[in-house]
Amino acid sequence: MKLNLEQIPREKTLTKKEFIQKYFKRQNPVVIERFIEDWPAYSKWNLDYIKEIAGNKEVPLYDDRPVKHDEGFNEPHARMKMADYVDLLKNGPTKYRIFLWNILKEIPELQNDFFYPDFGLRLLKGLPMLFFGGENSHTFMHYDIDLANIFHFHFEGKKQCILFSQDETKYLYKIPHSLITREDIDFDDPDLIKWPALQHAKGYIAQLEHGNTLYIPEGYWHHMKYITPGFSMSLRAIARNPKNVGKAVYNIIFMRYFDNLMRKLKGQKWIDWKNQKAVERTQRYCFKSNKIIL
Repeated sequence: MKLNLEQIPREKTLTKKEFIQKYFKRQNPVVIERFIEDWPAYSKWNLDYIKEIAGNKEVPLYDDRPVKHDEGFNEPHARMKMADYVDLLKNGPTKYRIFLWNILKEIPELQNDFFYPDFGLRLLKGLPMLFFGGENSHTFMHYDIDLANIFHFHFEGKKQCILFSQDETKYLYKIPHSLITREDIDFDDPDLIKWPALQHAKGYIAQLEHGNTLYIPEGYWHHMKYITPGFSMSLRAIARNPKNVGKAVYNIIFMRYFDNLMRKLKGQKWIDWKNQKAVERTQRYCFKSNKIIL
């Protein structure tokens, strides 16, 4: 059995009015295929260009190892020069990724290569972030701490994106006091015998290529897999739904600090407890709703 995923709708381009009416108001994802062809970045940005302009910058790297109790929130697993990292990407598969790399802070001149598009939402202009990955590297299934509306612009290579709305959280084995699901679930090819609740989750899937723009509605879960080496940039707008705004405030002000404190106090027992609770809570919901016979 496979996950219950439908293809994300694709549009060649969209006007602001079309985007608001068809996708933002309905909080549905969309891939816009040719929206950024007038950006200088469309023709300039590739791995060689990044190596040339940012090669001497030291970058934080992350892989897919499970969360450990003695690691802080978003603490990198390694660091290296960008030039060496690009070489690593080109030399073969690697699990190392870069995420949340602020290009305005690190390479200010890159901001001349793109524009802030008018989608009818106020984009946060201080937070354009770059994401890099090697062949077959992937993120855990997660949602962003601020539950923002995300516009994800892809450059070089191919990338697979799987999305679920917050309404599907009950089936996803969410880890309590965190933004992720169970890390041992392979969302690219899940074991639905081991994780039976997943068969009831309804989501979306798309493959991105150079120049594609993916709109991820606020609070959506997302799993990104790099089919080939490449990178993307995200721009974001704050959540509009009051419920999501409340969740974002809770996550930023309380949740991440509470989780770090409990890791320090209880160590690996805290991580193990959360993993077990993820299963118990999901099974309890499915049992009550007659979705699964346990």
